[in-house]
Amino acid sequence: MKAHEFDGKFDENKDISKYLDISKTRKPGLEQRRVNVDFPLWMIDLLDKEARRLGVPRQSVIKVWVAERLEKVS
Repeated sequence: MKAHEFDGKFDENKDISKYLDISKTRKPGLEQRRVNVDFPLWMIDLLDKEARRLGVPRQSVIKVWVAERLEKVS
């Protein structure tokens, strides 16, 4: 498909998703990097308790809490 044909479909609000290869797309600023953090056992116990209460993994609790704190300070 030529670019002007693609543009025409887009401009006509037609579905162009079948013409896109989104397998390698990235969202800038949302790439992930693994970090290791050591917590005392009492913190892990409380994190696990909260994670069970919410029905989510411990990592999700940590991510949400850190994100909330960072939003407050930025």
